[in-house]
Amino acid sequence: MGDADKLALYGERFDKALARLAEAKSFAKPNHTSLVVDTAARILPLEGGVEFLYERAPQFDRAGVFFDSDWAHPERLRPRLVPATLASGSPRLVALECLSELRWLALAEGRCEHPAVTQEDAQLFVHEVLVQNLDYVFERQTEAARQRTNRTAIRVFGFLARKVGFGGILDNLIEEIYRILRQRPIQVNHVKRMVTEMAVALHRDGVSAPRGADRLISALYGPTSATQEDPGLEVYRERLAGMDGSMLSQEAGVFARAMHDTGLVSPYHAVFMRYALEQGGNLVPHALGLSSTGSDALLCYRELVYTLIREAIHPETAGAVYGLARLLERGTLYVPPIAPALWRQVQLPLLPEVEQVFAQVFGIGLPARVHLLAGAICILGMPIGVGQGENPTCQSARALSMWAYNDPDYLLQLLTWAARDGEITMHFEGQSVNSRELQAGLAQVLHLDLDPVSLVLVPHLDRIYMEMGRMAAGRGEDPHKWVNPEFHGWWVGRGFAIAVDIGTGLLRDYDSFLRKFYASYHPYYNGNQPVIHPQPAGIAVTDSHGRFVGWHAITILRVALDNEQQMRVYFFNPNNDSGQDWGRDVVVSTEGHGEVFGESSLPVGEFASRLYIFHYDRQEYGNLDAVPAEEIARIERMAAESWAAGRTAATA
Repeated sequence: MGDADKLALYGERFDKALARLAEAKSFAKPNHTSLVVDTAARILPLEGGVEFLYERAPQFDRAGVFFDSDWAHPERLRPRLVPATLASGSPRLVALECLSELRWLALAEGRCEHPAVTQEDAQLFVHEVLVQNLDYVFERQTEAARQRTNRTAIRVFGFLARKVGFGGILDNLIEEIYRILRQRPIQVNHVKRMVTEMAVALHRDGVSAPRGADRLISALYGPTSATQEDPGLEVYRERLAGMDGSMLSQEAGVFARAMHDTGLVSPYHAVFMRYALEQGGNLVPHALGLSSTGSDALLCYRELVYTLIREAIHPETAGAVYGLARLLERGTLYVPPIAPALWRQVQLPLLPEVEQVFAQVFGIGLPARVHLLAGAICILGMPIGVGQGENPTCQSARALSMWAYNDPDYLLQLLTWAARDGEITMHFEGQSVNSRELQAGLAQVLHLDLDPVSLVLVPHLDRIYMEMGRMAAGRGEDPHKWVNPEFHGWWVGRGFAIAVDIGTGLLRDYDSFLRKFYASYHPYYNGNQPVIHPQPAGIAVTDSHGRFVGWHAITILRVALDNEQQMRVYFFNPNNDSGQDWGRDVVVSTEGHGEVFGESSLPVGEFASRLYIFHYDRQEYGNLDAVPAEEIARIERMAAESWAAGRTAATA
């Protein structure tokens, strides 16, 4: 039976099942939904099947095919979560996800409506979901792709791409890649995958590379004249052996420029680093792109740096080249305990369960200790490049960033305990808290889309943070007041301010809350006192329409004037994507306003309008009454129009 006959057969069954679903009462819908979804799973791989279902998108949405499922509220769906569902191996989940994408396309084209989703929202979602699933989009025309088990997804995303337009996807893809790389995350595997898929598609289809694409592709696969045709690592090693000093110096400089320009590191760069070391190491500072500051640190700790290159930098861990460059530039090695701690890390024995996780995530090509050492180099060099992945562990990611930024020797000690001993011990108000003795924390199942250091430490930190919260519960105030200083470090201010009443969630003494923030952090009102140690804070996250999404942990790094003489708060956001539109003209910036790589920033008033928790030093804040009343009123309006809508002020 050919596809046309199958489509006629299953199509008739689908229409009948859909009609019964539409007529069913709410309590009976789950029984009818199964038949609709199972039939759709048979239709989707067929020639013309996607088009058949797309024509019925308004009907199956109204009938309730997503009733009582994760897809029932499209406004809550996130494009970045789609790949995991498609890779789940469940035909029913894949079919539901594909039906969801067809609904999004129908919403984007105005063929159906949803009260919580605008046509513009839907158009943005379709573009983003295509960018997140380019492997399916790019393989849609090959026979090999048609034979793969996920050919359902290939057909669906190919259909979406044809509807939206392939050129538009590439433009969005390039913009998305540069936007992510500007934040200099440690984890760039998804970015490398997108660049790779783009390169393959451009080569295969003979499509001219859009502006900016060449720079990304060459940064990974051909930064230098000797690598521009991507000859392979072995061939490149042979070419290096035939180069004179001038040619090697040129190679080193081009590698360094490509790395610092994009944040991407080519595997060829790692090969060059190892070769440069074999030749005596004179080219190492040049290949790292070091300033006099970084070069001085390398000279002071030359044997350690050379050992780190030999042990940690391989083509599979090429990102550690950038981490090492940033580590040297930050002067972290001058902190007395760091050098001996890194010497210990080089040969640190790992627990079998740690090695097992690393084998699952990184494969078995290199020992787990190599990946962990490379990860340690990266986090010490890029402390605000840490991300929480798809885990509800923003507190743990924030702590890792804060320690790498402010207390790196403590971070390395925790890493040793966790990787070697399988436990870490912290203290809460004098009581010992041991991770080995605790149940799972907020992350019941840890998603493995994390950097190596986070893979080891987050499970322990998550359990300890949860336990500290339990120990502080029942005191009538938000537990963060006591947990944050004990968990993060002594430098966290013991003063604590919260904008809401924890029992009701209503605003409480909001005017005083805002004045205290300005008097603690704004240089005009706190005696020009800069932020000395990064401070934990909590924000009320809102979507692009200003609607409340949830509470989230961040770190206040500094408050300073930008290049336009506007006072801004510069902060670290551990959620993997710092540039966000929080609605009502509150758009988080990651570049162009004096941000260093990894920082987010907002004008101080806009930041305060989303702030709900902060710490401060009780002995170091200015005059509360000096803050202009009109500024406080402006911020109160911004909050009331967003996350604080409906939160009638409670009695102080």
